[in-house]
Amino acid sequence: MAEADKAIYPDLPPTQTGMRGRCPRCGEGRLFKGFLDPAARCGNCGLDYSFADSGDGPAVFIMMIVGFIVVGLALVVEFTFHPPYWLHAILWIPLVLGLSIGLLRPLKGWLIAQQYRHRAQEGRIDGT
Repeated sequence: MAEADKAIYPDLPPTQTGMRGRCPRCGEGRLFKGFLDPAARCGNCGLDYSFADSGDGPAVFIMMIVGFIVVGLALVVEFTFHPPYWLHAILWIPLVLGLSIGLLRPLKGWLIAQQYRHRAQEGRIDGT
């Protein structure tokens, strides 16, 4: 957060702003213009979102979180009930899709809010 921002806007936690899809500076404006596309700027405070580049971070976190949950549950169901494979497909494919789609936007917003809070920038090499 820039020094000028601290004087005008309160220090908001990324979990409150980003995961709700709100501006990381003011907490009021919308962070996304679509499902996953960040808006150009905040409609409330005018913060330029050009710094926002979450890359593949949300997808990696989701693969690890959802994979842990689904594999654990699948193993428990397999060793407890021994269902046929088609039942596993009926159980776990919708769960994987639902969790993945449901977690993608909040995690992307959280990572963008973290980038704003810690002033993350693209790496540069000095002397060029």
